[in-house]
Amino acid sequence: MTIQAPVKTHVKERAEEQSSAMTPEQQAAIRTLANDLHRLNHSIMKAVEAGVSVELVRSARHHGGDGHWGDLMIPVIVTNRIQ
Repeated sequence: MTIQAPVKTHVKERAEEQSSAMTPEQQAAIRTLANDLHRLNHSIMKAVEAGVSVELVRSARHHGGDGHWGDLMIPVIVTNRIQ
């Protein structure tokens, strides 16, 4: 059995770098997003290790009405059933 070192995705570090010129409210929202993405990445790795392939696909785009937008995602799951 091979033991793999945890994968570092650096989501938190990237979010902190990009949020330096933001308001405190924006920074808090980005921290929450970074934490959620970290958990999502961990869940994806667990799913892959369990034998499925995971692809995230944009399902819609949310518009805030002031020129800001964000992509909403859904997972596409592929299993390779060996019989």
